Amino acid sequence: MPFSLIDTHTHLYLDAFIDDRDAMIRRALEAGVTQMLLPNIDLGSVEGMHALCDAYPSVCFPMMGLHPCDVKNGFEEVLSAIRKNFSQRNYVAVGEIGIDLYWDKTTLPIQIQAFETQIEWAKELELPIVIHARDSFNEIFEVMDRLHDERLRGVFHCFTGNLQQAHKILDYGNFLMGIGGVLTYEKSGLADVMKDIPLEKLVLETDSPFLTPKPYRGKRNESAYVKFVAEKLAEVKQTDLTSIALQTTQNARKMFNLPAPSSN
Repeated sequence: MPFSLIDTHTHLYLDAFIDDRDAMIRRALEAGVTQMLLPNIDLGSVEGMHALCDAYPSVCFPMMGLHPCDVKNGFEEVLSAIRKNFSQRNYVAVGEIGIDLYWDKTTLPIQIQAFETQIEWAKELELPIVIHARDSFNEIFEVMDRLHDERLRGVFHCFTGNLQQAHKILDYGNFLMGIGGVLTYEKSGLADVMKDIPLEKLVLETDSPFLTPKPYRGKRNESAYVKFVAEKLAEVKQTDLTSIALQTTQNARKMFNLPAPSSN
């Protein structure tokens, strides 16, 4: 393989892969995806995520955080338990964190509290954050405008915003946009937005098993399919796949402080 790709956001530990998890990882490696970053969801996902990263230590890298959809009453205790993990092993990011107003708007006040708390963790631990933003750019920008400083960096995961929102992210200076399968959906409009965004500000992701790119839309997503996102981005940027792979991989390694992939 003349280049390597990094899937910067993939939930490989979920039950969607229970029957073929090892084969799925092999398919990704064969497709040139040499490293896969695993965002945590809640306390229930920690054990499976750790087990997968232990099984593939040079391939799978964990993040730690509480997903906004799982911020419920009593979230303070959950955050306390999640926080303890950082003293027990290394993580590449605090994530995935953020605000989601698609499923439940009533939890916005506590989602903001959880988001703010985890941002402060990232500053303290000198780790990037991985932001989940669904129907919530304005709310996230309000938090970011208050808490952003030179210590804070990260990725807006699954970016599907407009050009104005993209430029707002660029204005933070040390944030990237994670681009996934939505780029391949004609009606999303994301391809037009990406024409105006520097490649140095982008990383690739799948969000497996969700948001499957064409030509497999409607089926389970997996990390091997990040190549289809890279191919679409090459088309949008009017460049070649190798250039996309080299730059986005460099961006991801720098942001997440990743080692060079194993040659095995």
